[in-house]
Amino acid sequence: MAAAALSSPSFFASAPRPKIPRSVPPATASPFLASPLYGSGSASVRYCRGSFSRRLHQVKATTLQETDEKVTVEESFPVKTGEAGTSLSAGEASVVAPWNVKLEQTINIFLTDTTIGILDAFYHDRHYARFFVLETIARVPYFAFISVLHMYESFGWWRRADYLKVHFAQSWNEFHHLLIMEELGGNGFWLDRLLAQFVAFFYYFMTVGMYIMSPRMAYHFSECVERHAYSTYDKFIKLHEEELKKLPAPEAAINYYMNEDLYLFDEFQTARTPKSRRPSIENLYDVFMNIRDDEAEHCKTMAACQTHGNLRSPHSNPKPLEDVSECAVSEEADCEGIVNCVTKSLSSKRP
Repeated sequence: MAAAALSSPSFFASAPRPKIPRSVPPATASPFLASPLYGSGSASVRYCRGSFSRRLHQVKATTLQETDEKVTVEESFPVKTGEAGTSLSAGEASVVAPWNVKLEQTINIFLTDTTIGILDAFYHDRHYARFFVLETIARVPYFAFISVLHMYESFGWWRRADYLKVHFAQSWNEFHHLLIMEELGGNGFWLDRLLAQFVAFFYYFMTVGMYIMSPRMAYHFSECVERHAYSTYDKFIKLHEEELKKLPAPEAAINYYMNEDLYLFDEFQTARTPKSRRPSIENLYDVFMNIRDDEAEHCKTMAACQTHGNLRSPHSNPKPLEDVSECAVSEEADCEGIVNCVTKSLSSKRP
């Protein structure tokens, strides 16, 4: 069933991308060079999808210091949800969550904070390079989830196509975020590329092991990563709104967000009904706004996945997850973690 769903034309639809004119013509693209978002570095990057090339420089944006203007990150999604879907405070969540859940979340928060500290040390004043590293890493969990689920399918333990469809759509979205950052010059320095690939390699195997042992923990860790991505983009947008509005949108962003076929774009947003969100791209500010909102949707989906059996494809579910008060687990074969999978497999073979 999962293989049929994934191989369907609607799932891998790749309609020709329309030729949408740039909102900012090439003649006015010079703000890229004069913008304070770019320093005087010598690195050059070619627009991979454009009909012309621009010389981009290392970003030299203002660093947010403790004494600077504080930027408040608005939470567009609940931090925790109770059994009835009500929002819980941190104190209430600690009371409700059992000790093993709290232990998993504590480990995840420690790992996330450590990674953030490393990124802050390397990229405190180079935003596009930081975004390139973030987007390279952000795709990895979805690759890991799909790998493990395909292994479960091979053993006959798993027959839930919704998870495979949604996780592939998430990786597809993050892939286009990565294309945008590459077009903006985030991968111009070889050391940034090496660091991103090095972290992604080990992150993949760590996530595979974590997902095999505890899918809930793996999904929570991914939620922490997506929440940090949302916060990072939100701060950047609020600090550089005026500069971003003067810069043209990369062609990778126009081709993705303004495409006629947005099936996969709707697929990863499990808290929304299909076609309820249609981005508008006029400049670079709009691009970063949509990337930030994408990260919020990823975070919602990862939060929903932490309740076993709670994930449904938006195209197969009549209601978005935020409107479903009770989770009705289907009769399809599924399991939660390797221990549960083996136990169910052995028990099902008994006469």
